[in-house]
Amino acid sequence: MADDILISTCQCGKVQCQGVGRPIISGVCYCDDCQAGADTVEALDGAAQVRDDDGGSHYLTYRDDRFSCTKGADLLRAYKNRPDAPTDRMVASCCNTAMFLKFSKGHWTSAYARRFEGDAPSVEMRTQMQFRDSDLPLPDDAPNYQTFGVRLFWRLFTSRIAMIFG
Repeated sequence: MADDILISTCQCGKVQCQGVGRPIISGVCYCDDCQAGADTVEALDGAAQVRDDDGGSHYLTYRDDRFSCTKGADLLRAYKNRPDAPTDRMVASCCNTAMFLKFSKGHWTSAYARRFEGDAPSVEMRTQMQFRDSDLPLPDDAPNYQTFGVRLFWRLFTSRIAMIFG
């Protein structure tokens, strides 16, 4: 899968991004920061939904060297939950489509799985379950973690090592 390219596109097609190879993780986050960010970007005029029906945000997380905006980068606008937040949610201003988020202190970019063409990789984990506020049944297709979980940190760590060595 190292040469596979997944394409994400905004609603109107003016912004396009790509993830190369296997994502670090395909996960759903329920943290309060992701929920607040989703509230902001989903409230924009004509915005597409970014959360799943139960309130979680499904992301495909890529190393920074494997994720890029290939078309319409000048149309991307950053939204922050608060001025000093380390996370920018990047939205295609042409049609108010949330595309990805960038955590400034990390070596990764988390792209909204809903924006990718075709089938996104299966969910590998759900994190921050302590913030999940839904009566919908919880799928049993992946592990659920009350916080972020060691598995996520291990994947981030090993991806950083892989970046260093090629």
